Amino acid sequence: MTTATTQIRLGAEAPKKTRTLWQNAARHILRDKLTLAALLVLGLMTLLCVLGPPVVENVLELDVNRTSIPDKFLAPGAAGHILGTDHLGRDQLIRLLYGGRVSLAIAYSASVMTILIGVALGLIAGYYGGRVDDLITWVVTTLSSVPTLFLLLIAAAFWTPSAELLIVILALLGWVGTCRLVRGEVLSLKEQEYIAAAQAVGVPNFRLLVHHILPNVLPIVIVTMTIIAGNLILVESGLSFLGVGVQAPTPSWGNMLTDSRSYFNIGTHLVIWPGVLIMVTVLCFYLVGDGLRDALDPRSSWRLAE
Repeated sequence: MTTATTQIRLGAEAPKKTRTLWQNAARHILRDKLTLAALLVLGLMTLLCVLGPPVVENVLELDVNRTSIPDKFLAPGAAGHILGTDHLGRDQLIRLLYGGRVSLAIAYSASVMTILIGVALGLIAGYYGGRVDDLITWVVTTLSSVPTLFLLLIAAAFWTPSAELLIVILALLGWVGTCRLVRGEVLSLKEQEYIAAAQAVGVPNFRLLVHHILPNVLPIVIVTMTIIAGNLILVESGLSFLGVGVQAPTPSWGNMLTDSRSYFNIGTHLVIWPGVLIMVTVLCFYLVGDGLRDALDPRSSWRLAE
């Protein structure tokens, strides 16, 4: 009698198929209602800001830069303006949609560029070490010692701020933390036995970095990117408050909130809507980051309990 037949007669169960980290993470996120709700809100808000402006312009016949002094400070719902008008009579709804397009574009684009720069330099510094590591570490230490806000103010003094320029500047100044984090992970990973085995059989360094080390760094990188995206929306709002963010007439949630603070007593709705959108968006980014951190952590208590 074969071993297989014996196992079947004894009622032995077939070994369960092991799930990957990403499969486990997806299962966890599908069970996490708070993270799912935050993802849904972010997705819906992004979709509205991308597709909403042309729809609103064609249906309501509104123009983001059309001014009408007699219609200034209209309350929400008055004269066909769903969210009211500002101090120049411009429709608040269409400006919020366009402003969200700019603010979210800065958050998404700058965070992706930041991650790409930080991950690339962190992988190189951690894996190769030596003088390469010393040079990158010196740059990281130098940039970390100077407050980012001062560097942004200096850059704004030389160049007129725009959404595109702001994305580049934020990415060039924001990769330091990601680089330091990835470098530390790589220093730990390259001491593992499977890396030594790959090196022993002659696996090229580039293939080793891309196929063996990078996949193990991705979970923490993805979580970091969501947190960076939320921070960048706050940074853009802070720069607009100082007058060095996205400049008028291009709307963004940050400069809309800054411009409306002077009219709080006669146009409260001008302050409320951009402030609420900034708060909700940043909160959703943080909730998504927190959920991804738990989902991608192989030591999480929920995974050990399964």
